[in-house]
Amino acid sequence: MSYSTKTAIEKRKSIRKYKSDKVEKHIIEDILNCGRLAPSAKNRQPWKFVVITNKEKINAFADIMINNHTKQDDKLDLQILKSPNSVISTAKVINQAPVLILIFREIDNNWIIGDNLSIGACIENMCLRACELDLGTLWIRDTIYSAKELTRFLGFDDKIYELNSALCLGIPDENPPARPRKKLEEIITWIE
Repeated sequence: MSYSTKTAIEKRKSIRKYKSDKVEKHIIEDILNCGRLAPSAKNRQPWKFVVITNKEKINAFADIMINNHTKQDDKLDLQILKSPNSVISTAKVINQAPVLILIFREIDNNWIIGDNLSIGACIENMCLRACELDLGTLWIRDTIYSAKELTRFLGFDDKIYELNSALCLGIPDENPPARPRKKLEEIITWIE
């Protein structure tokens, strides 16, 4: 089924339960291509994708996240982010996803903000395209706690590449209600 852009934006949800069904390679490539077409700061296109469909590798990836998780992470998240740490629950979602897309960027401290904003646009394009294809996604930031270890696990040099985020992809095995959003009037200041 194909949706309008607005419908895909309204329909998209974070999916945390997936069926074990395989997602065809050409569909994954279609989704990655939509990410590739996102706007980027100075057209740097800083994203590098690693796609894992091998369940043993996906499980090993999640295990690294779990094994590196510490109580200190929990304290920092509550203190700094005012939110509980979600590494363990995120790793469990990763364990069941049939596809894990990792988004890397080459490290360049002059471009941290621009690259991160660009990668955010790239990931949103992928999430919306997946939604159009009736697939579910979960955008993951919890890789940050184990980014260096995960980068090395995949055979990349953690002094050259930074694991920015990950995206679970698959056929949804849930239909959660839409998460609450702030009202438009709460987030707009008009200067006329």
